[in-house]
Amino acid sequence: MATSTINTCIAGDQATLSFAEDQLKAIAERVERYEGEAMTISGDTKKIYGDAKGNGYDVNALRTIIRMRKQDANERAEQGRFSICEREEYAQTSKS
Repeated sequence: MATSTINTCIAGDQATLSFAEDQLKAIAERVERYEGEAMTISGDTKKIYGDAKGNGYDVNALRTIIRMRKQDANERAEQGRFSICEREEYAQTSKS
C-alpha cells in the first residue's frame, strides 16, 4: 500500500507541475504577443507623428495636447494650460 500512495503522490505532483508549466507557457506567449502588438503600435504612432511634422505641425505641442487630453477634465482645468495648447493647435491648423 505504501508504494501505491507514493506513486499517487508522484503522479499528482507531475500533474501539478505539468499544469504549472502549461500555465507559465501560456502567460509567456500572451506577453510576447502583446509586446509584438505594442511594437507595431509604437511604429504606427511614430509614423503618425512624422506625418504631422511633415504637414507643419509642432510635434511637441501635439504630444502635449494628447497627454493633456488623457487627463481628467478637472485636472486640465486646474492646470490651466489646456487653453494655451488649444490656441497652439488652432494656430497650427490655421496655417494651412
